[in-house]
Amino acid sequence: RLVREFVAQNNTVQIKHVIQTLSQEFALSQHPHSRKGGLIGLAACSIALGKDSGLYLKELIEPVLTCFNDADSRLRYYACEALYNIVKVARGAVLPHFNVLFDGLSKLAADPDPNVKSGSELLDRLLKDIVTESNKFDLVGFIPLLRERIYSNNQYARQFIISWILVLESVPDINLLDYLPEILDGLFQILGDNGKEIRKMCEVVLGEFLKEIKKNPSSVKFAEMANILVIHCQTTDDLIQLTAMCWMREFIQLAGRVMLPYSSGILTAVLPCLAYDDRKKSIKEVANVCNQSLMKLVTPEDDEPDEPKPVVQKQAEPNPDDSSAKQEGAASGGPDGSCDSSFSSGISVFTPASTERAPVTLHLDGIVQVLSCHLSNMAIGMMTRIAVLKWLYHLYIKTPRKMFRHTDSLFPTLLQTLSDESDEVILKDLEVLAEIASSPAGQMDDPGPLDGPDLRVSHSELQVPTPGRAGLLKTPGTKGLECSPSTPTMNSYFYKFMINLLKRFSSERKLLEVRGGFIIRQLCLLLNAENIFHSMADILLREEDLKFASTMVHTLNTILLTSTELFQLRNQLKDLKTPESQNLFCCLYRSWCHNPVTTVSLCFLTQNYRHAYDLIQKFGDLEVTVDFLTEVDKLVQLIECPIFTYLRLQLLDVKNNPYLIKALYGLLMLLPQSSAFQLLSHRLQCVPNPELLQTGDGVKAAPKSQKADSPSIDYAELLQHFERVQKKHLEVRHQRSGRGDHLDRRVVL
Repeated sequence: RLVREFVAQNNTVQIKHVIQTLSQEFALSQHPHSRKGGLIGLAACSIALGKDSGLYLKELIEPVLTCFNDADSRLRYYACEALYNIVKVARGAVLPHFNVLFDGLSKLAADPDPNVKSGSELLDRLLKDIVTESNKFDLVGFIPLLRERIYSNNQYARQFIISWILVLESVPDINLLDYLPEILDGLFQILGDNGKEIRKMCEVVLGEFLKEIKKNPSSVKFAEMANILVIHCQTTDDLIQLTAMCWMREFIQLAGRVMLPYSSGILTAVLPCLAYDDRKKSIKEVANVCNQSLMKLVTPEDDEPDEPKPVVQKQAEPNPDDSSAKQEGAASGGPDGSCDSSFSSGISVFTPASTERAPVTLHLDGIVQVLSCHLSNMAIGMMTRIAVLKWLYHLYIKTPRKMFRHTDSLFPTLLQTLSDESDEVILKDLEVLAEIASSPAGQMDDPGPLDGPDLRVSHSELQVPTPGRAGLLKTPGTKGLECSPSTPTMNSYFYKFMINLLKRFSSERKLLEVRGGFIIRQLCLLLNAENIFHSMADILLREEDLKFASTMVHTLNTILLTSTELFQLRNQLKDLKTPESQNLFCCLYRSWCHNPVTTVSLCFLTQNYRHAYDLIQKFGDLEVTVDFLTEVDKLVQLIECPIFTYLRLQLLDVKNNPYLIKALYGLLMLLPQSSAFQLLSHRLQCVPNPELLQTGDGVKAAPKSQKADSPSIDYAELLQHFERVQKKHLEVRHQRSGRGDHLDRRVVL
């Protein structure tokens, strides 16, 4: 009644005096009953003031809010009731004081007393109605408080926060999407709450935001939220991870190349998910879509030089390499490429200028480092390693010039991956290595010094031995035979690849035994088979480990004779009609001399029967060991295979192929009485007219339709080379075990 009289008299001084008295002497008194009376009195003042209460709201609200912290639960309830009456009278006039009201309510939402909590809920609903009705809500001023309170760990406080975000999101005049980067991290943390109801509410909120993002992608600050999603895509909570991954999928598809600067962080989050089992099938499927969508964003235009134009430099896409993107470096392996991840409770987002409109530059340093980190980690699943190799292959195809700057650092990891247990991983690895070895961009950069002396050779040496090195052709016009017409160009890394591959086979004999043939066959499909065999033969010619050289030659010879991938190369060698095929034969022969029996099989393949016979004659001077007889046994088995069908048919023409028959009889004489002996003996029994085996003056020259030793090849020099190589092998064996040990190893198969 007193206040109403003062209002009628427009006596503001007395009104303020009454409010101050109620506040200082009662509401803030030390006596609890005085505080209760003061709260009731302040509420009565507000009712009496009516529409004029807005002029005194600060004086009315502050003491009431102070009582929210009172230790007495009944006092806190009276404070809720008083503030409810004050707000109900003032309505929209309380909005300038919204932050302090919200702050107080957020504390009461977690109050342990059910009556206080019930009273705060009534006040909360009233305040929400006022905000919904009004168009004067200060969202900019409210966001910092919301960002602070959203990290509360109390489930009731979290529920309170989520309910307010839902209300603000539903108001048409309030565009909360502009400030989503400020609260997105907190929302994802609330999504991990133990309470099902809170998780469900948070899912709804995030779902509504995502719908709005899809409707208005042009107004979304994708770049500011990218790192937040990267962090939560790596969490151990399945719901958070799946939700964040779904958001990431939409961001990549909606924002496009804006997401490229954050590729290293995205890959750090996405790649491990690709190896998930069926228990996390949903996450795996979404991660796969993210991975594929991100890969499609990389185009050949990204291979342009890194130096930007001066005009573009000012508005360039935010480079995650700078200090403003510490999140990606710390939590997502970002541009520095580290694979470590951490989870922080609060994230300070950054606001790059003109993000969507700025041209995007693809920085490969962080991407390559993340890919290399995942590839070298053998604990990571197979599907992840396959995805990494697909990425590397894609980058070498789309951005070869940029990628070759990283080849030297990637090369050891790619070679190491050849020891992987999965054939599929090895296949993808070989595709990457083949692309490195054949890409024209690889010729631009110096691949660095190759290990060992005199291993740096020109491109021509990868197809044809130089005259100084081979000296095998009598034909004077061999200078122009630098490559086969069908041979594609190989770059500087090709020969380096061959050297390191052979080194790996030498250091890991199990890899050679188990996967050697598979690896070489696949390389013959991916690259030029002639180049591969020519370069490997050239390298093995200098191999100091003679035992490995012999084993490797045997492996290469088996592949050459039996693999369908080498069909064209076998046909090229079968006739030796061209200078290129003759040069290839001479190159292979010199290395094949590390293994006597494979040398004979090469002569059989190339139809050099007389030279094969001459070689077998030299076998009498060699030590016939277990390994040697095993090789002869395998050769006999090979002669019975479809590869040598033409050779068996030539046995019918005894008159024109006497040295073929003599060579086979020579092999028969080398064998002990074994199954291979019986097999070859039965074959030779089928040869017609054995009397015609004599090679005297009566034997006519082979007609033109029959194969004869090529006159352009110096077979005498080849035979001498064979003897020199075998002498080295003999010396090495004697040094290792002693002559007597080898002589005692004669065996009956």
